[in-house]
Amino acid sequence: MITGKRVRLRAISKDDLPQFVVWMNDPDVFRNTSMFAPLSLEQEEQWYRDTLTHPVEEQPLAIEVMTDAGWQMVGDVGLMNLDQRIRSAEIGIFIGDKPCWDKGYGTETLQLILDFGFGSVNLNRIYLRVFETNPRGVHCYEKVGFQHEGRMRQAYYLDGKYIDVLLMSILKSEWMEQK
Repeated sequence: MITGKRVRLRAISKDDLPQFVVWMNDPDVFRNTSMFAPLSLEQEEQWYRDTLTHPVEEQPLAIEVMTDAGWQMVGDVGLMNLDQRIRSAEIGIFIGDKPCWDKGYGTETLQLILDFGFGSVNLNRIYLRVFETNPRGVHCYEKVGFQHEGRMRQAYYLDGKYIDVLLMSILKSEWMEQK
């Protein structure tokens, strides 16, 4: 378990999958992901089985926050497309529990996963792709130190139009300088 002040990251269990299906079928949630069609529990279970075949560093983690009732799962985060030779990985994150949006949980989660990626996994570069239509996400990434690298023009189709996908990254040296 990776623990911060208000957030902790833990392994995802099969019991978490029904909640992920609810979130990933919410248009407000999935619009900022690459999901574009409804998701069944069976499809989520297949995704889960597939993730278990990945190296442990690439298995997604549940994001939990402390509430009056105890720890509550609110989303997930993970490293993917990890390349050990060049020490690079892509990051993916989503907060599915909408009442937890805009409370700083995404920022703290990113700080925890960046510490894990640069420290425990010994990465040099962590990058991401974000839709231009996701200003909350862009702001959060900038806040933790991600730099804009480029723009893939009209790279995704959303709500009847093509949108740009922004490329952002952070280097280990930049992350360590901030700490």
